[in-house]
Amino acid sequence: MPAAFLTTAILDVDGVLLSSPHEQAWREALVGICDPARFTAEMYRTTVAGKPRLDGAFAALRALDVPQAGARAETYAIRKQARLEALIRAGRVAPFPDAVRFAEALKARGIRMAVASSSRNATAMMGSIRLEEGRSLLDLFDVDVSGREVAHGKPAPDIFLLAATVLHARAADCFVVEDSPAGITAARAAGMQALGVARRGKADALVLAGATLVVADLDEIDVTSLVDGRLMRMAR
Repeated sequence: MPAAFLTTAILDVDGVLLSSPHEQAWREALVGICDPARFTAEMYRTTVAGKPRLDGAFAALRALDVPQAGARAETYAIRKQARLEALIRAGRVAPFPDAVRFAEALKARGIRMAVASSSRNATAMMGSIRLEEGRSLLDLFDVDVSGREVAHGKPAPDIFLLAATVLHARAADCFVVEDSPAGITAARAAGMQALGVARRGKADALVLAGATLVVADLDEIDVTSLVDGRLMRMAR
């Protein structure tokens, strides 16, 4: 098989490109179900983040030992979505500056890019972020498959394989940027390299999930090494 050159990047949105209120919405939607304070940041990262909405709702309720988690998951997911939309309207979405720089550096080098989030809200959030010259953050990307219907959500590889197919790219030439263990597992299952972003210093779960490399922010990446098929930190 020909060598990989990492010509294609597939990026998650929440926690990678954007600081969004997803975690807050999941927590606040628990009012009347159980104590929202029990829904910790760690639970969000390891149990909910990266999964389709209904899967995330069920996973959270089960982790919180809520009775009849399966029967109550849909109601919880609907409440979470309503709270999330209210927080988005309130302006609780912002880009990570390092992620914008990273995407712009990749684009300047001719690396094709896809956005691949399980969230159906990702496209609208990306489009709301304005960059220079009137562009939106979404305009930096060649393809957006966020929220597309796939047979299986993360940690299955379906959404990343879909992104590669739309971009006419081999899986071996793709790398995925993710902040959740479910996303890292999905990337590896797709046969792609996985770049973990541990913005809150919680790298262990990403390493255990199989990340090729884990960084605290995307300014650490040497984008020139991608043509050699390697994910590497900048030399100091």
